[in-house]
Amino acid sequence: MWKATGPNRTVAVKIGYGEGQAVTTREAAALGALALDGYEVASGLYEGGSWLVTPWFDGPSTWKVFAPVREQSEGQEQVVAGAVDLCQAVAALHGSGWVHADLQPSHGIHTPSGVRLIDFAWSWQMGHEPVDGFRGGIVHLMAPELAAAVSRADGPVAPSPQSDVYALAGVLWTCTTGGWPLDYKAAGIDRKTAGPDGVRDAIATGQLPLAAAVWPEFQDALRPALSPTPEDRPAPMELADLLGKVAA
Repeated sequence: MWKATGPNRTVAVKIGYGEGQAVTTREAAALGALALDGYEVASGLYEGGSWLVTPWFDGPSTWKVFAPVREQSEGQEQVVAGAVDLCQAVAALHGSGWVHADLQPSHGIHTPSGVRLIDFAWSWQMGHEPVDGFRGGIVHLMAPELAAAVSRADGPVAPSPQSDVYALAGVLWTCTTGGWPLDYKAAGIDRKTAGPDGVRDAIATGQLPLAAAVWPEFQDALRPALSPTPEDRPAPMELADLLGKVAA
């Protein structure tokens, strides 16, 4: 992926080749179907690959917004506001009938006009057939029910608004602490020995404890969204309300 600047605007240019061709083509199709305001898309094929051009959004990622917390410096008010903005962006996406399905610390860009989500290659329109090849997203942010579905390998895996909320809370937890939300060591899991599949299978049990809190009030607000039971998780706007009450 490149950042390309011309006389009139700056854009992001993605090139997909090999296995990446299908990923780039799929993201172009998802963005075209989403038709989000400000996400004008141009895409096409070339011999051996595919390409995608989208607007370049100026602003820090969620990971960078949370740097003051990880560095234990001032700026908690800015962090709370950024967390609420990210929740609102996910809520808006869900309101349009779509699930992002691959929320990560770098997939929210905090612009002056609000958070812009990026990387829609695995995004799914609710009510449609699951995206072929979806494996649940990054394993450490995978909701237990998705991990269980991938482990069973009994058919296409469909994300949900609830699994998106789990990943959303996991992103905010990770951006706060600098580590993943689940305490593998406390559960007796050696990540290197277990490998991604072993970690995923452990997550599928829904029994792993959350890692230690470095900002208890903020992370306590995230706990309901990290429930192993999908029905117990708040909606994105409900999570935004919980986080908005955290004292900076």
